[in-house]
Amino acid sequence: MDFEGTSAGRREAMIRLLRLGGVASAAAGLAVWLNGRGRPAPAPAAATVRTSFQVPADAALPEMVVVQGDDPAHLVRRAIEELGGIRRFISRGDVVVIKPNVAWDRTAEQAANTNPLVVAEVSRLCLEAGARRAIVTDVSINDPRSCFARSGIAAAARAVGADVILAEDRLFRQVDLRGEVLHSWPVLDPFLSADKMINLPIAKHHSLTGASLGMKNWYGILGGPRQQLHQHIHESLVDLAEFMRPTLTIIDAFRVLLRNGPGGGNLADVALMKTLIAGTDPVMLDAYAAKAYWDLDWHTLRYLQLASQRHLGTPSFETARTRFVTL
Repeated sequence: MDFEGTSAGRREAMIRLLRLGGVASAAAGLAVWLNGRGRPAPAPAAATVRTSFQVPADAALPEMVVVQGDDPAHLVRRAIEELGGIRRFISRGDVVVIKPNVAWDRTAEQAANTNPLVVAEVSRLCLEAGARRAIVTDVSINDPRSCFARSGIAAAARAVGADVILAEDRLFRQVDLRGEVLHSWPVLDPFLSADKMINLPIAKHHSLTGASLGMKNWYGILGGPRQQLHQHIHESLVDLAEFMRPTLTIIDAFRVLLRNGPGGGNLADVALMKTLIAGTDPVMLDAYAAKAYWDLDWHTLRYLQLASQRHLGTPSFETARTRFVTL
């Protein structure tokens, strides 16, 4: 099925498809292509700190993939396949850090943390591609041992051979983030010593930013008094996105926390959408999910405006090469 007409028409068609998550109105195997198109010198960071883990763009491949279906592991496999396959992103011998959202002492059904089946399948694929290590880690808000256990992420990741690292004081390094508002800050060490970085946020509501998606997930690399960052939350989000540029982003929208985020807790606030959104442009993915699930246009979200101004990605998702697949 091809979308015809204006950019605005394509945009509305894309939003309608994503909002049908879990309803699966399209035929199985549907594939749709939408074709489109001076600050002060920063203080030097430590020489060992690497912050860009990106892979080269490929004009023959989609920039964004939206997959819907009943099995989170199948969704992961298909999304990565459509983006060129796991070996586009992972090389033999890589140390891969996989960054889910494991902030809260919640079950998978409460949709405050990334789905454990998504985390496990990404880990398995990385190891299958020859990664030396697949590390699953996050700086939790609640007790990390409880968060990783109750969410199911620790057990699921370890079952496929991934290493789970819980945040401890000894694992943080003070780093100059070189941001507009973020300067010296403690960062969890695995995020500073990886070869590849995969961002696995869950799509959920946030009381301050409207939505918590890929860019917001980078709060989970930081130690220290993170709540202070809420005073300049949009600027700090963009500073983090500029500091940490992932190899791949996969937004888990299998269950979406539509209200009362980011911590959630009430199952009535959760919608079963059975969707993953994957790609190499985190700004585009955030803009798409924010519009689809909360009707938030990127022009109204300051952090997406700032990200666009800093050339961190393209929020105009309707012009992107996008593929939709329903399994």
